Amino acid sequence: MKKILIIIVSCLFLLSNFIVFSVCLAAGKTPFEKGLDDTAQGVGYTTDGSMTFFLATTIGKVIGAVLSFLGVVFLILMIYGGYIWMLARGNEQEVEKAKNIIQNALIGIVIVLVAYIVTILVGSI
Repeated sequence: MKKILIIIVSCLFLLSNFIVFSVCLAAGKTPFEKGLDDTAQGVGYTTDGSMTFFLATTIGKVIGAVLSFLGVVFLILMIYGGYIWMLARGNEQEVEKAKNIIQNALIGIVIVLVAYIVTILVGSI
């Protein structure tokens, strides 16, 4: 059990690093800056040699990154619950444990989706 927990925590740590690196890459200058500036101006963002960040856009990106991370956590929990269930071999305690993991993962993703929908509705007002 400790090995699986260590593997899951390691995977989550690595995924969080990828999210941080992608946000840093989006905020920094790249060799393709002119193309990025042209694209940004095409969709309505203004640039004057430096990237201009709007609070709503930044918050939206953060919410999107967090929701992506929570989707990965949901997927890992579903796979882990299925793995426990498959290896239960008729043991009722293990089957109940797996069902609880899957049920809690589903409840969690529903809560996250409802929160996202509320955020969209409030943001559109």
